[in-house]
Order: sequence, then structure tokens, then C-alpha cells
Amino acid sequence: MLVSVALPARPWTTNDPCDEIRGLATTAGATVVGELTQKRQEVQLGTYVGKGKVEELQELVEQTDADVVVFDNDLSPAQARNLEQALGVKVLDRSEVILDIFATRAQTVEARLQVELAQLEYSLPRLKQMWTHLSRQKGGGIGLRGPGETQLEVDRRLVGGRIRDLKDRLAEVQARKDREVASRSSEHTVSLVGYTNAGKSRLMNALTKADVYVENKLFSTLDTRTRQWRIRDWGRVLLSDTVGFIRDLPHHLVASFRATLSEARHAKLLLHVVDASNPHAEDHIKAVNSVLSELGCGDKPTILVLNKVDAVADHSRLHLLTAQHPKAVTVSGLTGAGIPELEDAVMASLAADFAEAEVVTTAGNGRVLAFLNAHAEIYRQEFHDESNEVVIRCHLPRHLARHIAGPDVKVRYLNGSASERPA
Repeated sequence: MLVSVALPARPWTTNDPCDEIRGLATTAGATVVGELTQKRQEVQLGTYVGKGKVEELQELVEQTDADVVVFDNDLSPAQARNLEQALGVKVLDRSEVILDIFATRAQTVEARLQVELAQLEYSLPRLKQMWTHLSRQKGGGIGLRGPGETQLEVDRRLVGGRIRDLKDRLAEVQARKDREVASRSSEHTVSLVGYTNAGKSRLMNALTKADVYVENKLFSTLDTRTRQWRIRDWGRVLLSDTVGFIRDLPHHLVASFRATLSEARHAKLLLHVVDASNPHAEDHIKAVNSVLSELGCGDKPTILVLNKVDAVADHSRLHLLTAQHPKAVTVSGLTGAGIPELEDAVMASLAADFAEAEVVTTAGNGRVLAFLNAHAEIYRQEFHDESNEVVIRCHLPRHLARHIAGPDVKVRYLNGSASERPA
């Protein structure tokens, strides 16, 4: 049984309030037998919804023989406990369902660590409610003594210790991931981001000819995959596919998956993939932009990619999207339509990072000469025997200038600035 409550601070964004939680519940393996919606001005502290709705929900649970109630809202531990007592069935909130999906999809050791950390951080404040049935209330120290509180403190210490251990292990993963990403700093790195089920993995297959896993379900990708993308008239680009985002993604889940999302944070360019066939595409764009800002990627160069145009039934909606986002590129990861235009947009964005530069170094500096030959577009090279120097004019990515730094290297940008400064 699904429940969705609209509040002034969290209104419904579609005509189908249960659309997303229905997809989440189905992905988690549930069979939906009924739905209940309510608009409220404020949350009822004890049960989230009002007394009348609790009674109505109880009748629906009995009529449909439902064995779990899923709220498209985040419940406090007390609210979940009170609802379970009133309804006689298990009650889950939105975050629990998302965490359950992540737990079933986690395949690598890193993903399992991240999911376990998120689950423990979610359950830690709920331990008190779990042990209430063991607590003996004596004197004035209500809830502070008895075997229940003893067990609660033991569990808190165990969970707290496990959280610290997981954070330490994930810090090692993060450091290793950062070193791995930093080792590719001289490469052109592009990362696919977007709402879950926007077709990122299928688009990656179309661009790189890779055979990454594709499934028409929410959160089918949890682990970042990086593949080579050969762009015509350009060369190699490293393309990464990342976990999909969703509206109201639990904050502790975002924090746990920072190592996985490091590819997006360090990428030179983001491809924000949107399911153009989804009637709520504009809301999905806003939700992804919100998560990107939370990750510190809000100002990163981004190309909006309107995917799945082959599945668009109402083309007036597509015209509206392109009018609202005139720089967006329309593609189909399934048919390959629009891929050349996407490559052109990526080349134009990456080329904006290039600057016309003059590099002066010693003729025997093989390290710098080899690096420029590999990563810059050289159009003039002059050797000066009297000074034993070589003057190279080239188009050089600005972010790579630090790789040729040295006391015997000077870089002068030729974009109107006459200042000469060491690389």
C-alpha cells in the first residue's frame, strides 16, 4: 500500500503523486495493491497523517491484504512505530526503500561498504524505538534504566563502532579513487550524470561500443564505469557512467557515495542525460541540478542531453523542452540518432579549454617536448642554437599547463595578454 502526502514545503510535482514511489516499490520487488494520497498544511506529529486517514489506511490494508505500507515521505522513528501499531503491518518510508534497492544492486566491495554505512547511519537514531518494548520505567528516570536501555547502549556502541570502521575503510577507498582520477588529469574526462533510468548506460554503450549492463529499472547502475570514447576529428575521451540521482535522495546516501561520484566531481565536462519521453523531465532536471550543487559540481561545464527521443509520444513536449533549453542536444541511445551532434557539442566544449600558447624551454627537455606532442596541437616549432632553446607555438589545454611546470619552462598565452609567466 502506497501513501503520498503533499505539504506546502513538498508539494506534488505531477498529476500522479505516487508515480515515483510506485516505481521505487516495484523495483524493490513489491506488488502494489493500493494507493492513498492526502494534502496537509502540516505534519501530524504522532502519525504524519491525521487520525481519519490512519483509519482509512487501516481499512484499505485489511481490504487489500497488504503486508507493508510505503510512505513517499520520510517518517520519524516514532511516527513509523505508531503507524505500525495502528495498522498492524510493517511501515517503510521513502529512504528505507531507496536503501533497500541500493543494497540489492550493490555488487562491488566499495558499493557494499557505501550501502552498509548509509543503512547504519539511517538506523542509528531509530535504535531507541526498536528497544522500547524491553525498557522498564522506574522512578523519575523514565527510559534511562532497565535491560532495554542496557541493550540499547550495547547496540549503539556496536553500530557506532561499525560506522567508524566503515568510514575509515571508505576514506581509504576515497583516497585511492582520488589518486586514480588524478592519474587521468591529463586526459579529457567526461562524465554522464542524470536522473535514474534516464538511459545513461544505454547511451554509454552507443558512444563507446561498450557492453555495460542496461536494465529498464531505477538505479540499475551503482558502480562507476569508465570507457574510452573515440570522437571523430578529436581522438580519445574517457567517458564515465555514474549512479543515477532521484528527487529527495537521502543525504546520508549522497555522503556515502562520494567516492563513487568522484568521477563526476573531477570530470572536465558533464553530460546531463534527461529522459525526454518522461512527462516530468523538467522536474528531473531540477532534481539533478540540486544534487550536483550538493556535490560541488554546480558550476562545472555541462551539456544537457535530451535522450530517448525515439520514445517521445507527444512531440510538442519535446519542442517545449528544447525551447526552454536551447543549447540542449537531442539524441537516442537506442537508435543512435543525434550522436554526431552530441560529438560536435562535446568537441566545442572541450576546445573552449584550449588556449593559444607559446612555450619556451631548453632543447634537451624531452619530458616537456614529449608531453606537448601528446597533448597539445603544435603548429610551429623553432630551435635557437645560440640559446639552446626551442620555442613552440601550440593550442594547449589550460588545465595541463601545470604538467610542464619547471624552472626552465616559460609559457606565454597569445590571446591578447602579453604577460609572460612560468608554467
